[in-house]
Amino acid sequence: MTVKYVPEPFRIKMVETIKMMSREERIKAMEEAKYNMFGLRGEDVYIDLLTDSGTNAMSSKQWAGVMEGDEAYAGAKSYYKLVEAGQDLFGYKFIQPVHQGRAAEKVLFPLKMEEGKVAISNMFFDTTRAHVELAGARAIDCVVEEAKDPSHRAPFKGNMDVKKMEEIIKEHGAEKVAMIVMTITNNSAGGQPVSIQNLREVYEVAKKYDIPVNIDAARFAENAYFVKLREDEFKDKSIKEIVKEMFKYADTFTMSAKKDAIVNMGGLIGIKDDEELYQLVKGNTISFEGFVTYGGLGGRDLEALSIGLYEGIDEDYLKYRNGQMEYFAAKLDDAGIAYQAPVGGHGLFIDAKAMLPHIPYYEFPGHALAVQLYIEAGIRTCDIGSFMLGNDPDTKEQLEADFEFTRFAIPRRVYTQAHIDIMVDALIRIKENAGDVPGYRITWEPPILRHFQAHLEPIRK
Repeated sequence: MTVKYVPEPFRIKMVETIKMMSREERIKAMEEAKYNMFGLRGEDVYIDLLTDSGTNAMSSKQWAGVMEGDEAYAGAKSYYKLVEAGQDLFGYKFIQPVHQGRAAEKVLFPLKMEEGKVAISNMFFDTTRAHVELAGARAIDCVVEEAKDPSHRAPFKGNMDVKKMEEIIKEHGAEKVAMIVMTITNNSAGGQPVSIQNLREVYEVAKKYDIPVNIDAARFAENAYFVKLREDEFKDKSIKEIVKEMFKYADTFTMSAKKDAIVNMGGLIGIKDDEELYQLVKGNTISFEGFVTYGGLGGRDLEALSIGLYEGIDEDYLKYRNGQMEYFAAKLDDAGIAYQAPVGGHGLFIDAKAMLPHIPYYEFPGHALAVQLYIEAGIRTCDIGSFMLGNDPDTKEQLEADFEFTRFAIPRRVYTQAHIDIMVDALIRIKENAGDVPGYRITWEPPILRHFQAHLEPIRK
């Protein structure tokens, strides 16, 4: 299938030289990193797709804003500019900056969650799940069934299974459900979008049982673009109008602004109108992040973020952003390489279980493919599967994930068509020798968020 590459809606004004290493050097680097992708030195990576979080290229307007950032400890004008931008885009009365998404969760979640309670999501990402557990609660995923078949194409595979969600509420009792979290786009399900109709239905059920709804809004702009393309009701609406509509169907949001707001550092908490909750959030922000009007960020970060929120919803940019993914996916279709289809907004999730069927879930096929990609071509990706999911918090047994993905998270405004072609070529070479790729065992792991630090070794059979 031929898909034309969408040209970049920008000019490149600065470049960063990338270090080139031999295969032997990469094998040595991987051994020294204990076969953990997070253990590699950034300078030893040719194409870095470990995450799209904070790895984006800021614009000339954002860099100009950096120079205008107000570094006042309290009441900086950059803070007020950011609050006004958040209120304008999301329609929430209270906007609280923090230093990144997990900080937003650290500040908000303990105010709602405690031991003996559960939180339900279309799918929790790793840090979000961890902060549910750190607050004492337990996380339950409830994505629609079609998301669990990577080859099945559906427009909104990130949706919540509303019927199942209500059954879970009844099973545990509404008073035991601390929060419903809607992740847009649904990262763990392959960057898949959530429809506004689904957001409405979830919110209606939540209000029926008096359960608060929080949006994990890291990729809100990409979700809005998919809504415009795939949900007829919104085909003639602007991205800004769609964003405002999406956020009607929640009470709060937590956001890593390092994704769709195209900054290197920053996060937000939004509260629709609950002033009592806002006062509690301010208290936690002061304790964990710094004073309310900077939230762990420099004035330069606040300024860049206030600009990036608007750049992230530009429709020409989103067309290009989505077009990169479509081009990548079409190349893989031609090569017969399976991925979570249709392609997501921020990355492409290779079906490692399909490519490496000889590797069982407890030997981590998603991670095995990630290691091989680095050795083959210097490409750093990561596992979104059983390795990342970890162990049951109560039994400590290895959990089996619904998916065994290797995620190619594409940073915004960073890589070109030629880089994507290199990614495709590397995957084709690995597929041709898939039987030679070993599984992995963990030799050491921390008690939580193990994939960031664990040591592994290949299993030679």
